[in-house]
Amino acid sequence: MIGERENQYFKGRGAQVNPHNKFLKDVYVKEHDEGIDDWEESDRKTSFIFENSKTIVNKVDSPDVGMAYSLNPYQGCEHGCTYCYARNSHQYWGYSAGIEFERKIIVKKDAPTLFKKFLEKKGWDATTISLSGNTDCYQPAERKFKLTRQLLEIALAYKQPIGMITKNSLILRDRDILKEMAKLNLCMVYVSINSLNEDLRQVMEPRTTTAKQRLKVVEELSKDGIPVGVMVAPLVPGLSDHEIPKILKAVANAGAIKAGYTVVRLNGAIGQIFEDWLLKNFPDRFDKVWHSIQSCHGGNVNDSRFGDRMRGDGNISQIIRDNFRLHCRLNGLNIKDIILDHTLFKVPSNQASLF
Repeated sequence: MIGERENQYFKGRGAQVNPHNKFLKDVYVKEHDEGIDDWEESDRKTSFIFENSKTIVNKVDSPDVGMAYSLNPYQGCEHGCTYCYARNSHQYWGYSAGIEFERKIIVKKDAPTLFKKFLEKKGWDATTISLSGNTDCYQPAERKFKLTRQLLEIALAYKQPIGMITKNSLILRDRDILKEMAKLNLCMVYVSINSLNEDLRQVMEPRTTTAKQRLKVVEELSKDGIPVGVMVAPLVPGLSDHEIPKILKAVANAGAIKAGYTVVRLNGAIGQIFEDWLLKNFPDRFDKVWHSIQSCHGGNVNDSRFGDRMRGDGNISQIIRDNFRLHCRLNGLNIKDIILDHTLFKVPSNQASLF
């Protein structure tokens, strides 16, 4: 049961607080209740900030995230997932990792042009580039700005291999492009599903599509011959880890061929955000969940050690690991490796047709 919440609860948002941005000297506080109603109301709306970036493809140096390059057309994310590791990066843009991460969305409108420029660099070897390495490329803003679709059109024209991860059913809009890429072994899609509990999803990932719809995404893309995997991430011990068998059976039945997982870690400002959210939504389970997370990270809620930070260590982490591996095996997941084709890459002669 969802616990009793405090009176001030921002429905439809994951974070309920705005932690101070550690890179900013000044702190804005609410001194008086009088006369601020208009300010609060306007601050609850989503706003879009347009940025001109110098580059759009970033090399990933972390050895345990499963990608070499990432591409993110948006920063900040309206999905509002309370645990999202990308929240901390919003501070580099001058915003809070909390509510502002969900309300102030940075749109890189020049992403398609920069992507083409990157692909045309001398010596580029067509290493797989991951869309949504940080924030979801199919978040609600994509419906309006269509940057992800343009990026996929370019990838197909250049025969550039692409990996994707999303939790939004909007990806089905682009199944025509993905289908053509899959025929050439140029794409792999992961769908994020960390719970089948709709009550939990509504408060933990408030503006994402339902788990039922995500299973439909897996099924529909698989029918089109697009290789689909599922990330059961992050698992929250004491809250969602018991769903592993049910989730893996459901995704395998829907056509997924790969599955991975992470254990939640609350680094930086995310610790304060998640702690506040957990207290407000699950006060009766707070101690159990919080201590279970700590037990996975050596007594802390975060572990920065490569290799351990994503999976954790200790007894609970081992139980999760063994359970996940067992049910992957029982459901025929992770049997086949997907290796995308890097040999077809070529800069097209007629680039004007791309736009």
